[in-house]
Amino acid sequence: MTDAHAAAEAWGPAPDGLDRPHWDGLLEGELRLQICADCGSWIWGPQTVCGNCHSFELRWEAVEPTGTVYSWHRSWYPYMDEYASRLPYVTVLVELPHAGGRRVLGILVDDLDEDPRIGDEVIGAVEHDEGATWPLVRWRRTRATKGDK
Repeated sequence: MTDAHAAAEAWGPAPDGLDRPHWDGLLEGELRLQICADCGSWIWGPQTVCGNCHSFELRWEAVEPTGTVYSWHRSWYPYMDEYASRLPYVTVLVELPHAGGRRVLGILVDDLDEDPRIGDEVIGAVEHDEGATWPLVRWRRTRATKGDK
């Protein structure tokens, strides 16, 4: 990958490489987060030491990409070139019950005419856009919300 290409892409591994296993997992179709081998605490964003027990014994594990909407935001500004033709788009903060309640950001790609609600159940899928170096997790609600009370 050229430096110009790296600068143009708004996502991918950090220069220090700490989160590289997360991105490699996405390339393999998995959502991976860190977990402490000593105390079992899930960690996100990536760290070099467990914030709970201070262990350096951290590993990366695949996590089931299901959760609930913790927060969301509709954007009319294309913060990434990828979204210039997709305005507006909705960013969701998803709480993952299979990862100790850790929360990850992503894009909601289902019916955007209906605002998401806090607590909506979502499922993630790793999607690799044509021309992109790195895939992303995209989120869809598991049930329709129109008409729900």
